[in-house]
Parts: sequence; C-alpha cells; structure tokens
Amino acid sequence: MTPWLTIIGIGEDGYGGLGTNARAALQQATAVFGGKRHLDFLPETVAAKRIAWPTPFSDVYPSLTALRGTDVVVLASGDPMHFGMGATLTRFVDRSEMRILPAPSSFSLAAAAMGWPVQHVQLLSVHGRPVETLFRSFTSGAKLLILSNDGGTPAQVAQMLVANGFGSARLTVLEHMGGAAERRVEGSAKGWLHPRGADLNVLAVDCGPAEPEARSYSILSGLPDEAYENDGQLTKRDVRAVTLARLGPRPGELLWDVGAGCGSIGIEWMRSDPSCRTIAVEANDQRQGVIERNARALGVPDLQLVRGEAPAALSGLAAPDAIFIGGGVTDDGVMDACWNALKPGGRLVANAVTLQSEAALIGWRGRFGGELTKLSVAQAQPLGSFDAWRSALPVVIYSVRKPVD
Repeated sequence: MTPWLTIIGIGEDGYGGLGTNARAALQQATAVFGGKRHLDFLPETVAAKRIAWPTPFSDVYPSLTALRGTDVVVLASGDPMHFGMGATLTRFVDRSEMRILPAPSSFSLAAAAMGWPVQHVQLLSVHGRPVETLFRSFTSGAKLLILSNDGGTPAQVAQMLVANGFGSARLTVLEHMGGAAERRVEGSAKGWLHPRGADLNVLAVDCGPAEPEARSYSILSGLPDEAYENDGQLTKRDVRAVTLARLGPRPGELLWDVGAGCGSIGIEWMRSDPSCRTIAVEANDQRQGVIERNARALGVPDLQLVRGEAPAALSGLAAPDAIFIGGGVTDDGVMDACWNALKPGGRLVANAVTLQSEAALIGWRGRFGGELTKLSVAQAQPLGSFDAWRSALPVVIYSVRKPVD
C-alpha cells in the first residue's frame, strides 16, 4: 500500500529546519494535523487545511482515518517514535500506510547540550505520566534526561530528590532547545528556588552521591522489608525473592497479584522493567490504601488496584501472563478461576504457610503437575548476651506452567 500518512518530526527551528522530503510532503498535503505551536511554524505557501489536535485527543482518530487515500501530514516534536506521536499512531494506522521523517529528539539535543553520552543516560518521560515513576531511577551516580510534563516538573523532581536523600543532585532545565527562546537554568535539588519556567523543557539530573539514609533500591527482587508500609501481611524479603524468581517477569507481561496484602510482589514485578504491568486484587479496605501508597513510594504508581474478593473480583480482567496467589489458596474457586484465566504458557505461583493451604497445593500439583518447594529461613537475633537463630514459619512455594494447547 502506498503511504498516505506522513509523520514529520519538527524542532524549535520550525519549518526552516525541515529537510527536502518533509517540505515536499507538506507542499502536496491536503491536510496537516498538529498542535497549534507546530502549525504556526508553517508558512503561507503550505496550502493544506490545518487541523489542531482536539480535546480529548482520542477524537482525532476517526477524522484522521477518514482521510485515508489523500495526502495527510502529522507534525510531531522531534523524533515521533521516541515517546512521540508516531508510536501512538502505529496502534491505529498500519505501518505500511505511513512514512515517518524524524528530527533530532529532545533527548538527543539535551544529551548534546549536557555533553552526556546517550548510551550512559536513562531516558525518561513524565509527560502525561505520574512523576512518581522517576523514583526507581534515583540511584547514586545516575544521569537522567526527563521529558517534563510542564514548567512545574523541575520543582517537583527537586522535592522528590531531597525527600529521598539526593539533595546534592544537580538539575539543569533545558527550555525550547534549538529555538530562539532557548534557555538553560541550573541548580541543586536542595537549593532549587527557581520560578516555574517554560512548559516545553527537558530536565537533566545528575543524581551525584546519595546521602547515607537515601531511599534507593535495586530493581532486582528482594527489597528490604522496611521499604514497605505493611500491617504484617508482607511476603518477607527472602521468600519474595524466590517467589519472583519462580514468576520470572519479562518485559511487557501482566501479573495478577491475588490477595495482594501490601502489594510487594506486584510492585517488584513492575520495578523489574518499565513495561511490566500488575493488577493487584485485594479485599481489605485498609490494605488497599497501603498498596496504593507503596506503589507510589516505590516508583510504580500505574499499578492497577482491583478492590474486591477473588474469585468474583477476577471477572473481566485482562488475561495475565503470570499469577501470584498470596492469599485465598483454600477459598472456593480461587485457584480454578486463576488457572482458567491464565494464558497458555503462563506461570502460576502460590505460597502456603498453613497445613490446610499446603494440602490444597499438594492436591493441585497432583492434578496439574508443577513443582513444590519448602523454604525455611532463619535470622540471627540476640539471645541474652549471645546470638541465636530464630526461624520464621516455613513457606511452601508451588509453581506451575500452563500447557500450551
């Protein structure tokens, strides 16, 4: 199919910075879609109808695809395929129907401005995303380039850095890069008193050394127990690490965390990769609030919480790639509902502490196969003037992979 849709990346240097192919596409277009700022870059010689993005943005798809068969241009910032409009439109228009002409991305311009090798920098965006997603990237010595949501983002990030023990971090706000209004503002997180700046900015953060009590954790499983607010319903660190190893999170996969407690399994599943998703199912009202607070504090505010009791609460949820059952093993219908919902080839892991729940898992293994592991953990603790081993209750971990039909 001949492409009818051309997506053009445009920078702050406007029409003058476009290449020959981009200019030719604009000259022959019947319609051009874009934000008002981008449309204002176009000279009068571009005769195409100019259509600004509607509110809500989703309203554009019917009117855009209705023009299929004519020459249509979409203007996007920088590289349309990096946190950009091109990536969004590929979900609605077949790739064979479009041509993409990128410009240097905001991240490339920012890396050049800072003198930072792109391959050594974390590229992040909070444009239309919760700013709390940045937390998991705060580590000693890390360099971050952040596509801001608006002019208030730098102050928000400075506050987060200070609150989590990175007050000495250096922040650089790069506004309107490549344009006449280009500006650079610098300072430390703890001394950040700059007024709100331009909404169009990239924030560069050099985390520097962390303070001794900084809240900074590995993305690997097995965070310290004290990282979580909890009421005792917490899968302890060592058991959690083994459980997540059995679950085996992979990029883009969805986990059901059934009987989520304080949310630790689902949270660490999502921390393993930015594209991993979790649906946490919890019936207890108090724990639901705990899950939400832990998810925000540990950098995964997009965790989806389902308030209700399994198996009824599982109805209608997206099919998972993996399921963890931390509570409800002995409840009628929970294991069956989870097994039936699991994708072929998916993994199910369930933990048991009581004899009754252990017996249920033994019975399930008899029906469907899988592995049973009993894990006993002991910690050295004071006993008078000496130390002794104190054992936690042993945990039985059942893991099984659903056959592929």
